[in-house]
Order: sequence, then structure tokens, then C-alpha cells
Amino acid sequence: MSKDNPLPVGRLRRSLPLAALTARTIGGRAGHWLRMRGVGHDDRLAKDLAMHARQAQRYVDLMGGMKGAIMKLGQVLSFVDSAGLVPEAYQQVWQDALASLRADAPAMEPDLVAAVIEEELGLPPDRVFSYFSPRPIAAASIGQVHTAHLADGTELAVKVQYPGVDEAIRSDLANTEALAVVVKTALAMLPGVVPNFDVRTVVAEVVERVGEELDYYTEAANQREFEAIYRDHPFIHIPRVFDELSSARVLTMEMVDGRRWEAALESPKELRDSWGEVINRFVWGSIEHYRLSNADPHPGNYLFHEDGTVTFLDFGSVKRFTDDQRRKFDAVGAAVVAGDANALYQAYIDIGFLPAGDNKLDPDRLLAWCGLSFEPVLAPQPYTYSKRFAADLAAAWYDPAGPWSDVPRRFSMPKDLVFLNRIIIGLESVLGALGPTADWHAVDAEIRTGAPPATELGRQDKAWRLGN
Repeated sequence: MSKDNPLPVGRLRRSLPLAALTARTIGGRAGHWLRMRGVGHDDRLAKDLAMHARQAQRYVDLMGGMKGAIMKLGQVLSFVDSAGLVPEAYQQVWQDALASLRADAPAMEPDLVAAVIEEELGLPPDRVFSYFSPRPIAAASIGQVHTAHLADGTELAVKVQYPGVDEAIRSDLANTEALAVVVKTALAMLPGVVPNFDVRTVVAEVVERVGEELDYYTEAANQREFEAIYRDHPFIHIPRVFDELSSARVLTMEMVDGRRWEAALESPKELRDSWGEVINRFVWGSIEHYRLSNADPHPGNYLFHEDGTVTFLDFGSVKRFTDDQRRKFDAVGAAVVAGDANALYQAYIDIGFLPAGDNKLDPDRLLAWCGLSFEPVLAPQPYTYSKRFAADLAAAWYDPAGPWSDVPRRFSMPKDLVFLNRIIIGLESVLGALGPTADWHAVDAEIRTGAPPATELGRQDKAWRLGN
């Protein structure tokens, strides 16, 4: 991105490329299938792969260039393969193309970065920092990250927001039809994805998520809160924020080195076991002990370390729960683990998932459906997460034509539960890809009921809590 190539804004300008992509996708697929008549199996597979490679790149080019809410939606969709929803024959094509949305979105030119920093902090980068890298180490939907040093040698990560992204986001958020087109187009291009995906829910989540991320003051405050809670924790790390070097469009924090997602997937099993348990404990422990949850449990927000610990990034959207909400969440878990269908039914009424007096859903059917989410806890232990589990869970929740469609069809959708659903699906997709093994029944009992720890990480966590 440069001064001569600004971020496209305005509903019409940002909708036209989406319409063009949709037309090219539909037309390309129709022409492709006509050309496939009479083609042998091997040639068909080769041509299929070529078609999906072209469409994946078109999608990446459009999303990467638009940024804003549309780019954020592209990043959300880029993780769909982690749940195992894309047939194996096409996975590598999409993983290679979509990985660039997660890590290498088109960057700002150095002079534009310097202008933003000077406008926000009052001085150019070379006077704010003793060293500032003009080229980013990472790029995302709202901003890009640069390395910097203080005079005392402290290494920093500086996130700089794209100029004009606020106007672009306002255009995106006002244009829900354009956002829906992105989802529908992506699903049309990804073979095997659940065909009746809840587009409205995804769009609503993106609208809320990106709107919160726009103000780096909010993100800095959220990150400071989590960092204060988990300071000196044995296996959970949150980078420190430098308030004096941060503003509404610049966020400066300590630099942390670690493995990114793709490298983590190739790491030894014992490391993946540790990382998976750490992520699980961070998500559920934060809700249980502090009534807080980071809104974005996806692979781009983790740094994985050689000692089995994890650094958590991106606190642009944080959900806060009440004590009453937390007790209702725990009642659901307790009923499922106990196999008490009637108690579970009442818990779903209390939490707002089912209307009071509803008698159209069999409690035993609800228990069986809800038990799918608790498979890692209910199954014989130790249990190993898999992509199969994550894919089955997503299908049971979101496929209105599937064998479980009668259950979620009865639900109402309180706002807090939309958020919680996202956390669960995101977490299980991450764990499904990492494939960690643990006694998840014991981990759940420890976090939810205060049972004695049964894993080494549990013992470390308990000792830390007793010392704080």
C-alpha cells in the first residue's frame, strides 16, 4: 500500500470487485465442468487442482488488497481447512494460497508507515526508537507489525494501523450484503465445506470483532489486563504493552520470538501435547477464574515455544462475563459430564438457548448432541484431538441438513452464546489440527470444579495460583 495506491473505500468501489470475483468464480466453475466431460480420472484431478489453485489465488489477491472488514473475513475463512472440512485432495492448494492471508498481506510503503507513526506519536520513527525496521514482519487486516529497539536495547513489536482503514471498515460494516458475498463466494470455491453455513452469524461476528479492533487504545487496555493477570505464569505469556509508545493507531509491545502455526504443526508430538493443553487451559481458565475471554482463538494469535509454553497475541476483542453467566456455563458442563438429560435441558433454558416451557426437543436428544462437544472429556482417557472430531463438531452445529439439524434448529441465539460458540469451534479446530493428547477429563474437572490437578501443567498452574 502506498500514497499512490490507497485503500479502496466506499460501498460501491468495494462491492464491485466482490461482484466480479463472484461472477468469475461461478463462470469459471461452469466452464470447468463442461471441459471435464469425457476426461480421464488422472487428467480430471490435475485440472481440478489447477482450477482450485486459480480460484484460491483470485480470492487471496482480492482479500489482501482490500483489507478492512472484508480482509478480516478472508482471514477467518482462511482457517476453515484447520477443521478438516476441505477434502484432502484439495487441501494443500488452499493451504498454500490462503496462508498468505494470515501472514503476508500487501504491506504499506515505509514512508507511509513513518507518516502514521509521526502523526500518532509526534515524532518520526527514527526519533521515537533507536532502531525501527521499515519493512514489516507480519501484516493483518487492520495493521502491520514492525520490529524496533529502545536505547537500552529492549526489543519491541510495533503494530501500525493502515491509513484509511477506519473509513474502509465503516464502509464494510455498513455493507453487510458485500460481506455476505465474500462468505458465500469462499464457500462456493471450497469443495466439501458445510453447504448451509450460517452466513448471517459469521457476518455479525466479523462486524462486532472488527469494530472493536479499530481502536488500539481498547486493545492495549485489554492486553494490559490479561498481562497483569498472567504475569509470571509458568506457561502462559502475554506481551507487555508500552503505553507511552502507543496510541489509537500505534500499539507497541515487547517483542517475543516463537514458532508460528505452520512450524508448530510440524513439531514433535510432546511439544504439541503441551501447547494444546496450555491453549485449552488459557481459554477455559480465563473464563472460569477471571470471567474473561479473548475473542479470537485461531492459529495466527499464538507463538509456540521450545519449552512447551505459549505466548498469546491479539486482544482487540475481549468478552467479559458475569458470575451468573459463568455459573450457567458450568451447569451445562456438569449436566453433560453427569449424563443428566433433564438437568442439561434446564441449563439450556436458564442460559437462554431454549425458551422456557419448550417441550419440542427430547432431552435425551439434546444430551447426545451436546455430548459431541464434550467428546474429549467423556471419551476414555487419555484422548487425542483430531481433525475428524473438529469437522464432526462443526457439521453437528452448523449443517441444517445434517443428522443433528433438528437440535440447533430449536435454539434461540443470545449474543453471548454466539460468541461462546465461536470460541468453542475455534478452539476445537486449533486443537484438532495440533492433535494433542492429555487426560482432558481431569483437566476439565480441575478448571470447572476445582478438582486436584492430574497433569504436570495443572500442578504448575495450581502452585502459581497459590503464590498469587
